[in-house]
Amino acid sequence: MNISGNTILITGGGSGIGRALAEALHAKGNTVIIAGRRESVLDEVTEANPGMRSMLLDIQDKADIAAFAKEVAERFPALNVVINNAGIMRPEQQIDLATAEETIATNLLGPIRLTAALLPHLLARPRASVVTVSSGLAFVPLAATPTYSATKAAIHSWSMSLRQQLKATSVEVIEIAPPYVQTELLGPQQAVDPDAMPLADFIAEVMAILEAAPESGEVIVERCKPLRFAAENGNLAQMFAALSARDH
Repeated sequence: MNISGNTILITGGGSGIGRALAEALHAKGNTVIIAGRRESVLDEVTEANPGMRSMLLDIQDKADIAAFAKEVAERFPALNVVINNAGIMRPEQQIDLATAEETIATNLLGPIRLTAALLPHLLARPRASVVTVSSGLAFVPLAATPTYSATKAAIHSWSMSLRQQLKATSVEVIEIAPPYVQTELLGPQQAVDPDAMPLADFIAEVMAILEAAPESGEVIVERCKPLRFAAENGNLAQMFAALSARDH
C-alpha cells in the first residue's frame, strides 16, 4: 500500500485506533474520509484536522451500508483504500445473545457487507487496498470476550481467503492485528492502563510496517507477535490461560 496519495475511507474513525490512524494518514497527504454513527464525534475530528472529511454510517445496518457505499463512491470517485476499523468489544457472562449478535453485526458482517458493496469500485481503480482490523485475540481468545475474539478470528480467516481470491487483481488485502492498546474500547480505564501499548507507539509502528509493504499482507507489531504466533510456537495453551486469568 502506498503510504500517501490515496483517498481513504476509515470506519470507526471518530475515536481510538481509527482516529489515530486517520490522523496519521491525513498527515501523510492522503484524502481521508472518516465514518461512524456519532456526528458530534466525527465533527470534532474533522475540525481538528482541516481537510479531513466525514460521513455518517451505521455499520450494523445492512441497508445503510448499501446506501453509504453508493454515496461515498459517487462523492469520492478516487476512493482506493477502505479500512474496516469499526468494532465493539464487550464482556460476556457465558452466552449473552444480545451482545453476541450486536458484536457479530458490527465486527464481522459490517466489514463483509461494506467491502462487498465497494469492491466493484475498488477493482476499477489502478491500485487499491482493502484493510481489515483484527486483533491479537484472533489468535489467542480472551475468555471474557468470547464473541469479540471469535469475530476477530473470523476476520483473520476471511482476510486470508479474500487476499488469495484477489491476488491477480489490482486490489490488495491487508490485515492489521492490534495488541492490547491504550484506547477506550473496553472503557476509560483501558486508555491509561500501563499494561496496554501506548496508542501513539502502535500507530507509528503500523505506519512503518505499511510503508515497508509486508509480503504476508499482515501488519503485526512486535507487541502482538507473541499472540499472533502462539500456536506456531507451541504456546497457545499457556497464553490462553494467562489471558483468561487477567481482567483484559
